[in-house]
Amino acid sequence: MDEPVFDWSYTWEIAPRLLDGLVVTVQATVLATVIATLLGLVLAIGRRSRQRIVAWFVAVVVEFIRSTPLLVQLYFLFFVLPSVGVVLSPLQTGAIGLGVHYAAYMSEVYRAGIESVPRQQWEGAVALGFSRRRTWLSIVLPQAIPPVIPALGNYVVALFKETPLLSAITVVELMQVAQIEGSRSFRYLEAFTLVGVMFLALSTISAAGVRILELRLARS
Repeated sequence: MDEPVFDWSYTWEIAPRLLDGLVVTVQATVLATVIATLLGLVLAIGRRSRQRIVAWFVAVVVEFIRSTPLLVQLYFLFFVLPSVGVVLSPLQTGAIGLGVHYAAYMSEVYRAGIESVPRQQWEGAVALGFSRRRTWLSIVLPQAIPPVIPALGNYVVALFKETPLLSAITVVELMQVAQIEGSRSFRYLEAFTLVGVMFLALSTISAAGVRILELRLARS
């Protein structure tokens, strides 16, 4: 009898190991997202600094990160950090690499949101004697961030789909597990089909979550 094209018994056999890889993928995504969202906001504010040298330096850093491949940045961090005494796990290195890379893109999204705040809002804060910190926290950011939530969410989903690149620096994430299982059995169809389904499911859930957050912010 011919061997079935898609072996369900083998699929259920490898599913637990793929789920372990999925946990690593989600961990990397969460860590990188935290780094990207916070650092991206810092970079966006830095580009509006009153100190021209600071604004110029931040702009150069953002453009450099956006103009170089993520894989090159991951290799740089993975091989260079230990040589200068910074020893991190592959997962930590990968999360930092992903986070910094996407922070550069998110900073542009934040910057667009900040620039959409009417100038009268800034002038009103000055007239009321608000400090620069209070102006940012109480007036500018509450108006600037909600409109850009969809764009930020798109980058989070894109970041999640970039995690297979972490296998290049020995992170045993979902795609790496699938490759290992495929090389053991020479059956790649089941492993990669499951990987595709898992990525599709989590991407869809993430997109729905972003949409719900967007609607709640719009109502509030």
